[in-house]
Amino acid sequence: MASSSASLLAPAADSPRPLRRDAERNRRLILDAARAAFASRGVHVTLDEIAHLAGVGVGTVYRRFPDKERLLEALFEERIAGVLSLAAEAAEDEDPGAGFARWFAGFVSLLAEDRGLKEALLSSGHGERLTAAAVERLLPLVARLLRRAQRAGELRGDLRAADVLLLGHMVASVSDTAGEVAPQLFRRYLAVVMDGLCVRRERPSRLPGAPPSDRQLEAIRHAHHR
Repeated sequence: MASSSASLLAPAADSPRPLRRDAERNRRLILDAARAAFASRGVHVTLDEIAHLAGVGVGTVYRRFPDKERLLEALFEERIAGVLSLAAEAAEDEDPGAGFARWFAGFVSLLAEDRGLKEALLSSGHGERLTAAAVERLLPLVARLLRRAQRAGELRGDLRAADVLLLGHMVASVSDTAGEVAPQLFRRYLAVVMDGLCVRRERPSRLPGAPPSDRQLEAIRHAHHR
């Protein structure tokens, strides 16, 4: 299990050599600024604006990322690497059910908290290709986590890896709907879905947070009709 997971996480053979410390620092500043900019300003943010937010020269940004699509690819790859790393860690959990639940919660949280990146990717010509490649890398790891929990009698046996990925996207999409009105609302529905996936439980889980109030529902409705 560990060796196959590691092979999926290993860098490609033609990966570039590690960056110098200062170059890596600048790259980190650029990526962090870009992620925040896409979240707050949307897809139309420019590389010049990202350079200003990162506190680096415009030339530094363009040397690392000649265009916005290269920057989006780097952000997306970083996010997928995080999901794969979570899966590899979960595969080592002595409790298969707990390992799967921890990975699924982390997967949904990463999707929900990267609304800006998702919006930017959907507007990119490379978005579909990147997503397809990510699914191809994710499916084997998710399938292993799932089979492990199913053999332990923790998860329903008719569930498949594709179901898990789609369910994760479904729950995370609550963050698109609730937006800034209730950014953590997705966690309530994550708990509901996990209860539905589990075979053994004495009683329904206690749901985190509170249900949306009438005022919040009205605010969400208005936000989607502007």
